[in-house]
Amino acid sequence: MAQTFNNIPLIRPVTPLLDSINDPSDLRGLTSEQLLILADELRGYLLFSVGHSGGHFGAGLGTIELTIALHYVFNTPDDKLVWDVGHQAYPHKILTGRREEILSVRKAKGLSPFPNREESTYDAFGAGHSSTSISAALGMALAFKLNSDTKKTVAIIGDGAMTAGMAFEALNHTAHTDADLLVILNDNNMSISHNVGGLATYFSKIWSSRFYNTIREGGKKVLRAVPAASAFVKKTEVHLKAMVAPGIVFEELGFNYIGPIDGHDVPLLIKTLSNLKALSSPILLHTITQKGKGFGPAESDPVGYHALNKIEPNVTAPEEKISTKPPKKKYQQIFGDWLCDMAAEDPLLIAITPAMCEGSGMVEFSQRYPDRFHDVAIAEQHAITLAAGLACENTKPVVAIYSTFLQRAYDQLVHDVALQNLNVLFAIDRAGLVGEDGASHAGSFDITFLRCIPNLIIMTPSNENETRQMLYTGFSHNGPAAVRYPRGTGPGIEIIQKMTALTIGKGKIVREGKRLAILNFGALLETARLVGEELNATVADMRFVKPLDAALIEKLSSENILLVTVEDNAVFGGAGSAVSECLACLGLATHVLHLGLPDKFITHGSREYQLDLAGLDQLSMKLSIQTKLKALN
Repeated sequence: MAQTFNNIPLIRPVTPLLDSINDPSDLRGLTSEQLLILADELRGYLLFSVGHSGGHFGAGLGTIELTIALHYVFNTPDDKLVWDVGHQAYPHKILTGRREEILSVRKAKGLSPFPNREESTYDAFGAGHSSTSISAALGMALAFKLNSDTKKTVAIIGDGAMTAGMAFEALNHTAHTDADLLVILNDNNMSISHNVGGLATYFSKIWSSRFYNTIREGGKKVLRAVPAASAFVKKTEVHLKAMVAPGIVFEELGFNYIGPIDGHDVPLLIKTLSNLKALSSPILLHTITQKGKGFGPAESDPVGYHALNKIEPNVTAPEEKISTKPPKKKYQQIFGDWLCDMAAEDPLLIAITPAMCEGSGMVEFSQRYPDRFHDVAIAEQHAITLAAGLACENTKPVVAIYSTFLQRAYDQLVHDVALQNLNVLFAIDRAGLVGEDGASHAGSFDITFLRCIPNLIIMTPSNENETRQMLYTGFSHNGPAAVRYPRGTGPGIEIIQKMTALTIGKGKIVREGKRLAILNFGALLETARLVGEELNATVADMRFVKPLDAALIEKLSSENILLVTVEDNAVFGGAGSAVSECLACLGLATHVLHLGLPDKFITHGSREYQLDLAGLDQLSMKLSIQTKLKALN
């Protein structure tokens, strides 16, 4: 019986078996009883480590037994395990030589929160976004086939990731190739089937056995000469499986479907995987797991315990003065409040999210307006074209989407929304650097890839109130509009409840200075203002990337020897580039310094650490500007 924890261990648990596992070859010598003990030790250590560092752990708790079985049966790292998303891969990291380093996960210079090819030979493929595992694993399997290599390839995909079209595109192609590929559907929400029990397990054992598959393949050869008989036998097999299993869709796609089986039963997993390892055709194994398995609170609330903040030690702090200031609001809460307020005023508002209801601050809206809320799961392309269809019929859709995930639906944004000039508002969350989740989740490129699209206006709020008013401005605008805002809290500016549309394409001066002007786009305004005070520079909050305030740029160009652009976006093609293009069109030869994200991926760590790496902290900005000014003198 697996051990259940009700509290996060604050002291490192005693794990003698786990401590003896330095790589997967060590666990392959364990007995069945020891593997069960190892699972309990691994679960306790995972809870302790995530409590120590913070991070995702609900999905990892659900894959502990599956991870042990996979590394026990397959000869990793020669055989390839391709994890989807990476949230479920913490146990994999612990068992592959990173047991002690897992305590540094998500920290600066620590382990990546996702599989990372540069970090370990056991990480076959980097994965920060979902639904990539089957495509990547298929590519590996085809390479092995081309080279007559007998290595095995396994894709482990969560059922949430299976909702994305990319996963089904890969499934469809796999059968066409007849590749040696095992896809494991880690179903941790029972969204496909509740059919777990003795009969299903019994048939799974039969379908994975060498005896059954020998007859199955032999029968194919015999019956090829008699097409009518072959069709009858295949049809009989499909209907037999359909009576006890939900995987008929996978069979129709050309996979041999096995399952569902209990994904927490180590002996059953090992037996099934060992049988499947001997086969060489496309196979899909459906395992049922429980997200948060073994941690009572997470089993009861898998969404709330998807990830965990670092648990700080309970140290008595010196008495502090009670603050009279209200706590700062997160940008996500500002968006959620605006969404509810706007919906109360306009019954045509429809809100859409691709599986980010909680993260985007939409829970209250979903409860108050369930008929006007659509969570389409991990299907960003569908989310945007759904919004386009809604806009065609005179509703006003608002798509709440993380910047990093908007990249996945670029074609739909261009062709289905912008080309048709439809009234869709994009509330782009997590714009810019996002901290511990690292480069795969950073919103580093949205200004760059958005500003070249006709018909689209782009706004970059610098504080809480600007965010609310720009959301209203974009919603009121006739055509597509985007508002990008960062993760976390703003500078603490008072939010004016009355919603007022801003003048499109107009910036404002927030500080007057001499010889030097800083043009800020977005959330770094406070830093830019502090630098402006130190250097006696004019500071402008540009507000709009598109359309640009050309009149303001011309004015600042005429009054200053240097313009400095500041943005939390890639410098290449970003807002600064737009300023330079504007100056060129105006025929103005003004010196410009672009400050933004450099041409490299910024590694994980705190947002402050990442800003330091990018040269966007106050001291770095000041030094960069002083160096440029010195070169001009």
